[in-house]
Amino acid sequence: QVQLVESGGGLVQPGGSLRLSCTASGSGFVMNDMGWYRQAPGKERELVASITRGRVTNYDASVVGRFAISRDNAKNMVALQMRDLEPDDTAVYYCKADAMNTAYDVFDSRRYLEVWGQGSLVTVSS
Repeated sequence: QVQLVESGGGLVQPGGSLRLSCTASGSGFVMNDMGWYRQAPGKERELVASITRGRVTNYDASVVGRFAISRDNAKNMVALQMRDLEPDDTAVYYCKADAMNTAYDVFDSRRYLEVWGQGSLVTVSS
């Protein structure tokens, strides 16, 4: 079993900063692409930022220059540093990982799985 555990959400004023962290637990798993998604009330879940195992990053246009994604492969951890937060950033943030279960070979579909964190509420309000 592999689980993603998030931390770091909360209430912040406009212009403030927050850092979200997400750590994978469970032995025998390798995390490939990891990312952060968010879902605002009444809206669909959307990709915020992603990072490959080789640390190639991708950002939604709305967060470029304000958010930074990073990862520590040794700790199976991904983080999202958010600054200059705006009310429109208010949402539940979810981390996601494309994981590989090394107990199965590359031709076995059970090797590959998508794992989601429990969600962290970020509220930007004065």
